[in-house]
Amino acid sequence: MSLDREQVLRSAAALLTRKSTATMDEVARAAGIGRATLHRHFAGREALVRALEDLGIREFEAALDAAALDEGTSEEALRRLVAAVEPSAGLLSFLVTENQLFEGDELNEGWNRLDARVAAFFRRGQERGEFRIDLTPAWLTETLYGLVSAGAWAVQAGRIAGQDFQYMIVELLLGGARRSVGR
Repeated sequence: MSLDREQVLRSAAALLTRKSTATMDEVARAAGIGRATLHRHFAGREALVRALEDLGIREFEAALDAAALDEGTSEEALRRLVAAVEPSAGLLSFLVTENQLFEGDELNEGWNRLDARVAAFFRRGQERGEFRIDLTPAWLTETLYGLVSAGAWAVQAGRIAGQDFQYMIVELLLGGARRSVGR
């Protein structure tokens, strides 16, 4: 029987988004495989987290592509982006808080590429007069990431209904980012 690496990664992501301190034994159990099998594919936690990082980058990039950020108004595009990222929100929230991914000189270039795409979206919204210009695109990008992470955690903990994920994130972000008369 061959190991479905993607399924193991998804099982690991589901566990680690709920319990970021899970051991490799717990990850193996969650994936329905033995610890030795897990270690044959991922030499340790760092290798597993790096593989999850690659999966997260691919999924976020796919969400950005699906959102068609250049089409329609910035508000419409933001709604599409939050909807497209929702299935991966738990994984992304785990990765955003995984310090080992952001320490040292080995930052995955994928994060820079994704950050640049999101910041460019917010910059276009500012240039169109749809978003406030006193908030930098970098700040709006980080705010989006923070809200997606907080939303994922709140849904997972049962503090908000899953059906409210998109609405609550978009409305809070737009409430602070939307350009109003006089600003």
